[in-house]
Amino acid sequence: MNTKFKIAIAIFAGAALGAGATQVLHAQAKLKAYSISEQEILDNAAEAAYIPEARHLIDAAHGRSLRTTNGRVVAIEGEAPKHVGLNEWNSVDDAVAYYKSKARADLAPQRDKANKTIRRYVVEVER
Repeated sequence: MNTKFKIAIAIFAGAALGAGATQVLHAQAKLKAYSISEQEILDNAAEAAYIPEARHLIDAAHGRSLRTTNGRVVAIEGEAPKHVGLNEWNSVDDAVAYYKSKARADLAPQRDKANKTIRRYVVEVER
């Protein structure tokens, strides 16, 4: 077998293995998720003090606050909540772990003084 033919076979085999490995890694990747919290602000000063601490904990738990807490909410169909918090997570598992964490539970007194959660849920995003 000549050397050029061996090199061509090696390149083709390497490309095929690389493509297969890429497919396996993509199949193992977890889907991103978003948590949505519909809230009523009870105390603006307490909310202003609570938000930075909550965002720090979200960051530490592999989440990203989309900073919508004080953003405008506009109803298109049905009734819109007054305030909405959105967070992006690497996976549903990361979001659930955060919401069940001791660190978050320790902030409960501040959170309860600052706002009342009407509804909260996590949505997994398809690729």
